[in-house]
Amino acid sequence: MSDSLPEDSPVPELKRHAKGKRPGFYETGGMDEAMSMIMVLASEFCVLRDRVDTIEHIARIKGVDLAKEIESFEPNLPILEEREKRRQGFLERLYYVTQKKAAEQSSNDTEERYHEVLKDIAET
Repeated sequence: MSDSLPEDSPVPELKRHAKGKRPGFYETGGMDEAMSMIMVLASEFCVLRDRVDTIEHIARIKGVDLAKEIESFEPNLPILEEREKRRQGFLERLYYVTQKKAAEQSSNDTEERYHEVLKDIAET
């Protein structure tokens, strides 16, 4: 019996997180997260620009008026779904640090802390 999955089996998506606290580089709150998001955007932009450049070169070689084709293109439902899946993956990567930080902070909540917050609210 083989340890590999059959070809038609969905591959489980594993969430991987680095353990421990991330190093901070900026004193201003949120700057590390913002810089992380900027770097993800910059990386995505560079990859996208290279792909567009490749498409433009291939189209020019093949004699295709790419601008006209793009303007008249109407994506069908499977294409729209694929784009949305890609967009969601991108947003997960973009907000990764912020979501991880929020999860870490929420995991530190205890019932005692909850009652302290209620007491502080009641006193104000």
